[in-house]
Amino acid sequence: MQTIKDLLNTFPRPGRLEWIGLRPERDAFMNVVDAVEVSEKKGLVGDHYSGRSGNRHVTLIQAEYLPVVASLTGHEQVDPALLRRNLVISGLNLTALKDHQIQIGDVVLEITGQCHPCSKMETALGPGGYNAMRGHGGLTARVLKGGSIQIGDVVTVLTMDEALAPTD
Repeated sequence: MQTIKDLLNTFPRPGRLEWIGLRPERDAFMNVVDAVEVSEKKGLVGDHYSGRSGNRHVTLIQAEYLPVVASLTGHEQVDPALLRRNLVISGLNLTALKDHQIQIGDVVLEITGQCHPCSKMETALGPGGYNAMRGHGGLTARVLKGGSIQIGDVVTVLTMDEALAPTD
């Protein structure tokens, strides 16, 4: 019989990196890129948030949330750039990744918490945008191992044996 710990550490398949966005400066529009270098100290190279917080080097959102947010706001679809997250991941339940590490390409990220929506969602998505994003805002992560990532990279959840020791 599987324990709760076993169940919390079982993921049926890997995910996929679908989209990458960088904001070159505060309040700027997102630059959509196919690949990016990732640094342990700075996060995504070229993103204005680089190095500002060790627990929030990178923001992630689940691709499957995009149609939900669109439906809740009355849109046919939602451009990920409007949501101000860096990475869109499909095929994994991101909410289940709390306290886990994931590998994307060469890069290892430690999931550090939820990425709550901000009031800018009202402007980006229209009235109710903030509430539509509640529970669908994604996650924050810090970089444990840098490298490069690109659209199409496989996203795997590392086992306890594979996980890197957090660095401070």
